[in-house]
Amino acid sequence: MAASNSTNDRRARIEQMRRTEQSRERRSRIITIGVSGLVVAGLVGFGIYVLNKESDKKEQAEAAASAPIKDEKSWDAKKLGRDHVATTVKYPMKPPVGGNHDRAWMNCDRNVYDKPVPEVNAVHSLEHGAVWVTYNDKAPAADVQKLKEKVGKTSYSLMSPVQDQSGAIMLSAWGKQVTVDGADDPRVDAFFSKYVQGPQTPEPGAACTGGLSS
Repeated sequence: MAASNSTNDRRARIEQMRRTEQSRERRSRIITIGVSGLVVAGLVGFGIYVLNKESDKKEQAEAAASAPIKDEKSWDAKKLGRDHVATTVKYPMKPPVGGNHDRAWMNCDRNVYDKPVPEVNAVHSLEHGAVWVTYNDKAPAADVQKLKEKVGKTSYSLMSPVQDQSGAIMLSAWGKQVTVDGADDPRVDAFFSKYVQGPQTPEPGAACTGGLSS
């Protein structure tokens, strides 16, 4: 009889241990599922956040591209002239925003020039859809550096000094020009967004490499 009771007690302990283990496994599965759900929800939420942020950036860029730029000057593109010439051209504005120009263009794939570049070659770059950033010795060094960094990250842009221009910092595209107050002037980003390969471009998609580099 004692042996039978001992056997029953042992079976009862084993059954209790089995139930305890099953309960532990169920809790582990619930925790695992819960954690996985939180991870998935977090990833989905992060993905939605990134998509919304990118969408906001796109909308802001589109808004900048369509909004007028304060104090921007425009010239009739049809009257500027686009012939290739081998002679010096006298432009009616400084820096020039279009007109007859040399057959070779200045490289404008994030090119920063520390010395003045020939106008007739820079104008050809504008014809290809580049934005030309120019400055003189009145421009603060910190602003010049920031603009060099921006041009250095932006295809279809170039930068060079033009000492006899009217403003300290000026931005030019084909038929378009604006004088800005500094590198942080919001018109800088607006001008780039609107005119780098923008609708004013006479030859969209034309090369900005393979031209002159100095």
